[in-house]
Amino acid sequence: MSTGPATPPREQQRAMQSTGEVRAMAELPAHAGIGLAGGFLPPLVALAIAAVVGDLLILSFGEAPSTVFRLLVEGTWGNAYGIGQVLYKTTTLTCTGLAFALAGRAGLFNVGAEGQLAAGGFGAALLGMLLPAGTPALIAVPLCLLAAMLVGAGVGAVPGALRAKFGASEVIVTIMLNFIVLAFLNWIVSAKLHVPETLHTPPIAAGMVPRFADSFAAFRGSAANFTIVFAVLAAVASWWYLFRTRSGYELRAVGLQPDAAEYGGVRVPRVLLVTMCLSGALAGLGGMNFVLGYKGYYEEGFAGGAGFLGIAVALVGRNHPFGILGAALLFATLSQGGLAVNAIVPKQLTDILTAVVILAVATAVPEVQKQLRAAAANVTAAFYRDARKGVS
Repeated sequence: MSTGPATPPREQQRAMQSTGEVRAMAELPAHAGIGLAGGFLPPLVALAIAAVVGDLLILSFGEAPSTVFRLLVEGTWGNAYGIGQVLYKTTTLTCTGLAFALAGRAGLFNVGAEGQLAAGGFGAALLGMLLPAGTPALIAVPLCLLAAMLVGAGVGAVPGALRAKFGASEVIVTIMLNFIVLAFLNWIVSAKLHVPETLHTPPIAAGMVPRFADSFAAFRGSAANFTIVFAVLAAVASWWYLFRTRSGYELRAVGLQPDAAEYGGVRVPRVLLVTMCLSGALAGLGGMNFVLGYKGYYEEGFAGGAGFLGIAVALVGRNHPFGILGAALLFATLSQGGLAVNAIVPKQLTDILTAVVILAVATAVPEVQKQLRAAAANVTAAFYRDARKGVS
């Protein structure tokens, strides 16, 4: 009878090997994948492709590309109003992009940011209406922020629980939940809370976030407000959570290989549920931008597709919180730029450029990495070949 150590079953060996690979990948530094090869180059390639396509489209309308792009820059970054509008749109896109990216890091595909965004905005508006009119902003704003995130997290918890408990596809659940949440909110507003002959609630009594125009006269007329501070803080907090905490490590490990993570002691169902709650909370935070920072009430359809565009923002930002900030700024610039150039070319031109950027990033990422790996292999082979020649 053999006295040697027992050989683990083949499935256990594979799990042990996968666990080691997952641990090595999950312990990569926070900047890994955001260098020239992993993060910056593919989006730059995408922008170059979009610029070429844009030039061709502009020429087809009989206009000079230099004139159109000059108007686009002047209408966005050439004046305080344009800057304010870009920053306003950046705020919402940052929140929805972070929501999708956080779920994506755990291997989840959250397509429900549109409903979570609207639910968060409604929660903030409802609490703002219930608070006494004289409530100090230092109390009212954090309370409304918490309400927006809690309601968004509640919506995100539904697909998270169904995925964790029953293995239901979060893609299907979040898509259908968008329709349910939006229809339910629209019914509440139209039947119970709307101002007559409008599609919005009464104005909130407390919790308004100051607008830039209140402090800087140059921003008069723009929707920019200090909710962007919360969005930037959310990006920093997301980065810290993902790359500097044990929970973030477990989240990324589940996204890389759930079976190996479970073998390593990670409670995968719990991670999936918590991740979807956090994802919904981030999307819900974006609802504050419109409700508390701009209009002062909840209005039907205010999300305007920002939840779905957040998927593109996360894609271009490579699911990294700081990359998402830059991607949100890019898409917000294109969105506002479409209004600036509408006098000489159709606004839809910028929509086409946005789609080109998304498609180019989706195709450029693996292709660029493949080319870089091939080039690195060629350089390495040439180096060893020359070294052998020198020795001989």
